Amino acid sequence: MSESSQYPIHQPAAHIIESEAEALAVAHRVAAVLLQQDTERDRTRQVPVEIVDLYSNSGLWGISVPRDYGGAQVSYAVLAEVIVIISAADPSLGQIPQNHYCLLEDIRLQGTPEQQAYFFGLALQGHRFANALSETGGKTVQDLQATIRRDGDGYRINGRKGYCTGSLYAHWLAVLALDDEHKGQLAFVRRGTPGLEVIDDWDSMGQRTTSSGTVLASDLQVPAFNVFPTYRSYERPTLAGPFAQLTTAAIDAGIARAALRDTIAFVREQARPWIDAGVDKASEDPLTIIQVGALEIRLEAANALLERAGKALDAARPAPDADSVALASVAVARAKVLTTEIAIEASNKLFELGGTRSTLRKHNFDRHWRNARVHTLHDPVRWKYHLIGNWLLNGVKPPRHDWN
Repeated sequence: MSESSQYPIHQPAAHIIESEAEALAVAHRVAAVLLQQDTERDRTRQVPVEIVDLYSNSGLWGISVPRDYGGAQVSYAVLAEVIVIISAADPSLGQIPQNHYCLLEDIRLQGTPEQQAYFFGLALQGHRFANALSETGGKTVQDLQATIRRDGDGYRINGRKGYCTGSLYAHWLAVLALDDEHKGQLAFVRRGTPGLEVIDDWDSMGQRTTSSGTVLASDLQVPAFNVFPTYRSYERPTLAGPFAQLTTAAIDAGIARAALRDTIAFVREQARPWIDAGVDKASEDPLTIIQVGALEIRLEAANALLERAGKALDAARPAPDADSVALASVAVARAKVLTTEIAIEASNKLFELGGTRSTLRKHNFDRHWRNARVHTLHDPVRWKYHLIGNWLLNGVKPPRHDWN
């Protein structure tokens, strides 16, 4: 779609999750529902409002809210596993709250107590936050043109935003713009505010229902209370960057888990063994057995590094400094390499091991490869190798930004 889009936005009524064990249990229950129509949503590019409401009202969107504000404050490691579980069922829906979680981190890092109480309260009620951060026309991803200027007691924003994941489904949009000093300010804007336009023009081959389209701000009026000095998150060591990367890696791990799941089922039930194998079933073909085993090992390695990365963030959270944040960034970079590579490999191997019949449109198995190929382009994994090597050889700490 290329026009301004409407989507039913209902009043939220979220359950409040109280523990990590409950968060994981709820994630499995929600994933079971999401998996039922995953392939149909991918085909039609449509997500029923009942599905989005079920997801956010489950309470999963509020599990990172600090305990002081009524949330479960699950560990980073557990949050990553929740994202993996959901993404293995539907990675597009797994991606929708990714930036919601990152925005909650912005609130935690830069909000006043009054702002935190208000916006954390909204998250616990089930309000969905989406991002309007990136722009598509600059030389690099950090080249922003959107502006925020003082206007009476509040601010006025103008600009065009792209890759606005979840914008169609959001109760609130968080718009990043540059102030007079060229510093990034993050403004939370309620859906329906005059001057805010959501355009559902996301047309990628993968992650098709993430609604990662365009948001326009035209003389958009924002109260001062809704504005956060997000630039401060990178003036000193914080976990903003490693956290964003952890959530991204978790989605890729979920895609890999889904691809391997469908590979195993298809090989067992429908694939044929090669004539030289001398066996009755594809699941007995020795070369197929070897390749499935190799995929499982690499996926387990990726999951282990993802969990280790989450624990590195958990260790740094009480008192982050330059060293602990660097360690967290390096740990996440290691995980990101393996989750990227196994997502692409597993989604490709599905066809090699399933054979020609696995490519039939009715199976829609290509969605795994399309999702993996698109989502892993979030940032170039080749730079993760450089980051880790530079750390080991030269002691260079990773640059502090959203992609480290």
